[in-house]
Amino acid sequence: MPLPLTPHSSLALSAPPHLRRQTESGGYCGIMKPEEITTTLAERFGTDAVQRPSSDTWQVETSQLRLLVLLSEDMSWLRLLIPIVSAQEAQPFLEQLLEANFDLTQEVRYALNQGVLWGVFQHRCESLTQRDFQNAVARLASLYEKGMSDSFNQLVDQRIRQIIQAAKLQGQTLQETLQTLERFYEEGMLGDLQQSSQEREEFLGAWRRRLESLWNEVEP
Repeated sequence: MPLPLTPHSSLALSAPPHLRRQTESGGYCGIMKPEEITTTLAERFGTDAVQRPSSDTWQVETSQLRLLVLLSEDMSWLRLLIPIVSAQEAQPFLEQLLEANFDLTQEVRYALNQGVLWGVFQHRCESLTQRDFQNAVARLASLYEKGMSDSFNQLVDQRIRQIIQAAKLQGQTLQETLQTLERFYEEGMLGDLQQSSQEREEFLGAWRRRLESLWNEVEP
């Protein structure tokens, strides 16, 4: 199977400016109070990883991920944000990401803003429960850990199926199609020409293996 792409651990933990809130309101977030947010985050990530820069903002930073929690100025909405990769790295997979939003991501979503692909969760505070919050944090952490791997795999499958179908219509054998695949890759049609030779060989190997596994499934 294709190798997973590594998320950008260097992405700064900073919400888009229009999403930041620096209020000093002392309200509470419906069923789940702000102090429970702190406790829940600390239980999952450890006390040292959790910071609360203001009354309505929490930041989590570990060696694996960065997470931001925001309350709206009027305390009516809660938002969780996790930076996944740069928008440039996500660009080839936008179709797959939108499909994932529709079918797979459940209560969280992929979103682009300020040159970053984010995992986002939004919920009205008046009905937010601790379980809602815990599930959302877990789901966002999963999106981050996967990075672009799922989207990359979907893109590979889609393109490989197209290549196989076209090859079979032309009467090509599996071996001939593998040669065509290598030519496409060398021409940059299936990969990044800026990759190192090792990266190119790893990715091309993933494409080859997937073509071989799908060969008998695809009808001309």
